[in-house]
Amino acid sequence: MSILSLALRNLLYRPWTTALSLILAALGAGLISLILLLNWQLEQQFDRNLAGINLVVGAKGSPLQLMMSSMYHISSPTGNVPLEGVKPFLNPEHPYIALAVPLSLGDSYRGRRIVGTRPTFLQLYDAELVEGTMWTQPMDIVAGASAARELGLTLGDTFRSSHGLIEDEDLTHQDAPPFRVVGVLAPTGTVADLILLTPTESLWAVHDTHGEDHKHDRTHAHTYDVTQPLGAYEDKTITSVLIRFKGNSVTALNMQRSINENTEMQAVTPSIQLAELYATVGQGEEVLRQLGYVVVGVSILSIFIGLYSSLDRRRGELALLRSLGAGPGKLFGLLLLEGSFTAVAGATLGLVISHLGLAVIARYFSTAYRYDFRSWVFLPEEGWLLLGALVVGVLAASLPAWRASRVDVHRTLTS
Repeated sequence: MSILSLALRNLLYRPWTTALSLILAALGAGLISLILLLNWQLEQQFDRNLAGINLVVGAKGSPLQLMMSSMYHISSPTGNVPLEGVKPFLNPEHPYIALAVPLSLGDSYRGRRIVGTRPTFLQLYDAELVEGTMWTQPMDIVAGASAARELGLTLGDTFRSSHGLIEDEDLTHQDAPPFRVVGVLAPTGTVADLILLTPTESLWAVHDTHGEDHKHDRTHAHTYDVTQPLGAYEDKTITSVLIRFKGNSVTALNMQRSINENTEMQAVTPSIQLAELYATVGQGEEVLRQLGYVVVGVSILSIFIGLYSSLDRRRGELALLRSLGAGPGKLFGLLLLEGSFTAVAGATLGLVISHLGLAVIARYFSTAYRYDFRSWVFLPEEGWLLLGALVVGVLAASLPAWRASRVDVHRTLTS
């Protein structure tokens, strides 16, 4: 019988002790793995969608809410700002701004946000059409890849939007002109996959029908010209502007403070907001990580106690093995193998459980926020977790293994 078979038999001979050690090792490794996976997924989503945006300008309110609603399309917007106030930022000849993308938010279709914007939005995320064409008139829709797939949208489909992000027929704009799908974007792995894009004028046309004068006017949308600059319109509002600077000049860097102090709008720097968000989330993450280390410590103790307490019962077995030719080194290796196998098996189980847990969390994020998490991505750090589990098992079994290798064969067999 090989030493591996013997080690497995010994572990199965004391199932409850082995099971407890496996569960503790799985809990510790699984908790640490889940934290690593969630942290990696969130950072991937946030960093990928930064898209080189240096400034977000919108209505006053929570800076984090403005960033999350305008860049990640998770939260509700802080409100609208007069188009007159942001016209200078939309000027293509602005000396400090390389790209300014206007956004109008507030409506959705079956939980997918409809974003009124300009074709320059595609430049932020290097998005390209895979089907159809870009919009040419109000009420045209270019759907992101994930949004088109999950909503079952194809070229030529029509639908009416709802107010907000809630799926409620009572909030549907029944008197507004319908949207029509004219294009679908190729997958980008960014927020552009998750939304429905339309000219800014489309959302104005939808809300123009709320007035009594336009209640039955289905052609009002076509009075807008989507090819003209937004600056040509008067008395209109939008939600925010995403700004990418030409460089890191002092004037550009001071633009945020100038907007916040001298206008009725607010400007936020996404990188700063993300740093603050990471710092806040990081505190809870650190607590959970420390809890995982505590559980790992308890699992070491469990493995040690299980092996050490079994030595008296196994003394005769170990002496018999010595008499049959097994040297002290083989007995030492036998207990080391039992300890390390328990720790590695528990850690492997923990990794599987953490990925299953991430799959559940991914489903929640997909339903609540329309973000896609990849639950079966394995990180290099998880390999280090398994290596750490091996070290933990060896450490826990070292003292019992040393005692086992020093069994007195003659005294044990004669007694």
